[in-house]
Amino acid sequence: MSSSLLQLLVLAGIAIFLILKLRSVLGTRDGYEKPPSEAVSRRSEPRRNFEVIEGGPDRDIIDHVEDGSDAAKALAAMKMAEPGFSVSEFLQGARSAYEMILMTFENGDAEALRPFLAPDVMATFEDVIRQREREGLSIDASFVGLRDIALHDARFDRAKSEAEITVRFVGELTSVVRNADGEVIEGDPSEIKRQRDVWTFARKMGTDDPNWILVATGE
Repeated sequence: MSSSLLQLLVLAGIAIFLILKLRSVLGTRDGYEKPPSEAVSRRSEPRRNFEVIEGGPDRDIIDHVEDGSDAAKALAAMKMAEPGFSVSEFLQGARSAYEMILMTFENGDAEALRPFLAPDVMATFEDVIRQREREGLSIDASFVGLRDIALHDARFDRAKSEAEITVRFVGELTSVVRNADGEVIEGDPSEIKRQRDVWTFARKMGTDDPNWILVATGE
């Protein structure tokens, strides 16, 4: 074998080695390859601006009143004045308060009602209780349950931080009226009656006193 042929074989082997080495480092390209100009143009495109909405509708409010309504805005203002306030927890308290106030009234215990009622509401309840006493009447009542409770309206006075929430109740109870001799003159102890009430509770938000006071009643 001549020396020139040997040199060619050596050079060819070196060339093959370099090609294989480059492929192992750079890899291979399959399929469509974007032209350099297209790749550059895509990289230079400005990023799209997406509006980021933090949070969202407050379910604690819109589960009970229409989103965007005056009542919803009032409830939101109450939460701003008192961050720990919860509409759902308020309604749980209102549920208990309704049963307690209603049964205390039916049983004629005016003094037990006084801490929970506004003066004018207390005066109305007390007049009815005193009228029964003068007529020798008594009421035997039993609370069966609350069939429905719904937040009816809400208002908030920002200047005074005074909140009012109106709640609609549909209660079920048994009730009979007895005369001085204990005879039933009205009602049936086995008959369950539905009673509908619309009560308004008020409180000054942001204070240490957590109690809501009944300030108005209706049907």
